[in-house]
Amino acid sequence: MSAGTDFIPLHLCVLTVSDTRTAANDTSGDYLADALRAEGHVLHERAIVRDDKYALRALVSRWIADEAVHGILVTGGTGFTGRDSTPEALGPLLDKEMPGFGEMFRTLSYDEIGTSTLQSRAFAGLANATFLFALPGSTSACRTGWEKLIRAQLDARTRPCNLANLRPRLREGSVF
Repeated sequence: MSAGTDFIPLHLCVLTVSDTRTAANDTSGDYLADALRAEGHVLHERAIVRDDKYALRALVSRWIADEAVHGILVTGGTGFTGRDSTPEALGPLLDKEMPGFGEMFRTLSYDEIGTSTLQSRAFAGLANATFLFALPGSTSACRTGWEKLIRAQLDARTRPCNLANLRPRLREGSVF
């Protein structure tokens, strides 16, 4: 596998997990939606869902069942408070985990917020051939995740390899 020479626009969904955010004050969701469109990707759908693991699973399950959706960017619910349930809600939907994502996110975040990065349970993986990235709810965390990790991996031109070019092969030998 090698990187391509042409940009391939992906259809991505943005999900904000919060009991307090609304369309008027969802700066993290705004950032992700604007950033993916600025790169040439398509915002397939966007939603705000309360911190409820069953509501999260229902929406994300619908998105991963939609073959037109290539990836999902989730912001919020990755902390340690009683209501933070994104990893518990979405982890069971993953067919494959991407452990390096959370590890790399926390490493990069350490340079920005020091040991507070330990409170992040950011993660990523693959669900029904759909990439899923879960980031903390702060806009700065979304910026770090997008600009330093996700953007390049969703760009088919990134060398030596990227996730975008894997898409045609994600269902090989699987039971998806």
